[in-house]
Amino acid sequence: MTLTFRAISEDQPGPKWARQFAEYWPAYAGWWSREGLTGRPTYRDCRRAIVRHMPELVDLYDTLCELAGGGDMAARFLSFYCPPPYLAGCSQAVWPGDEALLVRNYDYAADAFDAVVLKSRWLGRGVIGMTDGLFGLVDGINDAGLAVSLTFGGRRQVGVGFGVPLILRYILQTCTTAREAGEVLGRIPCHMSYNVTVLDARRRYLTAHLAPDRPTVLTRAAVATNHQERVEWSSHARFTASVERERFLLQRLTLHPETQDRFIGAFLKPPLYSTAFASGFGTLYTAAYRPGPRRLEVHWPGRVWLKSFDAFAEDSVTVTFPAAQRRAPPPAGG
Repeated sequence: MTLTFRAISEDQPGPKWARQFAEYWPAYAGWWSREGLTGRPTYRDCRRAIVRHMPELVDLYDTLCELAGGGDMAARFLSFYCPPPYLAGCSQAVWPGDEALLVRNYDYAADAFDAVVLKSRWLGRGVIGMTDGLFGLVDGINDAGLAVSLTFGGRRQVGVGFGVPLILRYILQTCTTAREAGEVLGRIPCHMSYNVTVLDARRRYLTAHLAPDRPTVLTRAAVATNHQERVEWSSHARFTASVERERFLLQRLTLHPETQDRFIGAFLKPPLYSTAFASGFGTLYTAAYRPGPRRLEVHWPGRVWLKSFDAFAEDSVTVTFPAAQRRAPPPAGG
């Protein structure tokens, strides 16, 4: 299996963003409407939710809707409000050394992934991140040195709220510290359970446990996999080896002091690195965010792709992944 990652730089929403959206829109539309259009909120409800919870993004949202063609369905999709359920794997951890470093694996289905690193200056704030739906982000860093990433929280409950990638976008557009990000994570409703780890340039960090049916819990956890304070979806935890990956990372943080390179390298090997691509949970990339120099390193075994605010080439890289392994998916009632 191969996958091409693209790097795009466009300070303000414009033709580059519009071309990319037009290319991806048929796949987005099929996913977003798979439960029927009546199962998604109306445009009026979507925009009202952004006005209420993320007012700083309203003008940006309107601009992106216009660039997407001005259609009702695209506008509702771009709001990320009450989207269909989606699951991911993922592991993330804050390195225990003196320099701020956040490392994460993104384990997901390749055919449902943007594979775009976007550098922008929307709302006057520089942001580099891996996009989702070309508006949201699954991880990223801003020009204040604030880095953020997500993992699925291992719960099946779905509620009224935003898809977490837009919450990450909002954090990077409006916050400069982990404390500010924690305040955002405590007040914006999320439609499913996710773990969001935030690290700022002064090495202050937190992990938020988001859920649609209970208050957000802010923790000092330096590690997040695919459950929260306890395993609540046992079959999913077994399927993704969530507990085993968490234990492995905690051991590395507490029992094995090591260099940054060795820490990053651990994410490129089992048990953190997954080859379950056929089941939609293979490791598509490892990201190392360095808030000090405001830099992103995208890693694959034997390969590194560097991006920063000072040096951002609009290039692409094609990655060939190892032979896929298939796992039985977790049963719905497990």
